Amino acid sequence: MAAYTGRFAPSPTGLLHAGSLVAALASWLDARAQGGQWLVRIEDVDTPRCVTGAAEQILEQLALCGLVSDGEVLWQSQRSDLYQQALDQLVAEGLVYPCGCSRKDIEAAQSQPTERHKVQVYPGTCRQGLNGKPARAWRLNVQAVRAARGLPDVTHWIDRRLGPQAEDVVQSVGDFVLKRADGLWAYQLAVAVDDAAQGITDVVRGEDLADNTARQILLQQALDLPTPRYLHTPLVRASNGEKLSKQNGAEALDLSDPLAALQQAAQALGLVGSGPSVQQALQTWVGEWATR
Repeated sequence: MAAYTGRFAPSPTGLLHAGSLVAALASWLDARAQGGQWLVRIEDVDTPRCVTGAAEQILEQLALCGLVSDGEVLWQSQRSDLYQQALDQLVAEGLVYPCGCSRKDIEAAQSQPTERHKVQVYPGTCRQGLNGKPARAWRLNVQAVRAARGLPDVTHWIDRRLGPQAEDVVQSVGDFVLKRADGLWAYQLAVAVDDAAQGITDVVRGEDLADNTARQILLQQALDLPTPRYLHTPLVRASNGEKLSKQNGAEALDLSDPLAALQQAAQALGLVGSGPSVQQALQTWVGEWATR
């Protein structure tokens, strides 16, 4: 196994909130406990949703908490050529296809109402051709990937916290988008390409992202990229039970006292120690994390 390399990859659609700090702290501690490096990647590929100046402020927030990237910060918005190369590779192998469906088309094709917070399953309408519709997006042909790579119908992996996981992507999501109708790159493709390019061995992130894992593993297999280990941290929830998120209006971290904010994040991770300063508290938690 390659030397440990972890990462924290915030999207600058707003500032870090309490849930973000839990994931950042967990990923940093995991890297330090295993003697590895910790990288920061700004996932600003969805440019219309990005807030001007937020990325720089996020880096400042992390620094106040003693969490500083061990290498150059990577910006997804500067990596379009790499994502295009990956798509071209998949096109050449016949593992993707153009799609002309709008959101309304996909909604109309659903056999039953989509649950809240769940993606609509793409029914494969354009898999055999556009039928006269103009191409809007590019989708991964999941069944073609399985056939080409000799993969089972169900994708299995072990989450270091949640245990054995399994998902049939065709049933849960369908053929998913790699390049959007607006010309922007989809999160799944950018993450798979960048994790490999940065040599990421361990992905430590919030549990709300766990349902992306099967899609990312399929993309890794389609592109002949390594699959990292995964650990999904507990969700931090608001008083109404909803997970804290920028979409739900989660407040930006109050870092007037960085140590207090870190202590709250550490408690969410089940860590009980602390220290009189940020650096001493971090070292205490590294020791605790290493004994898990």
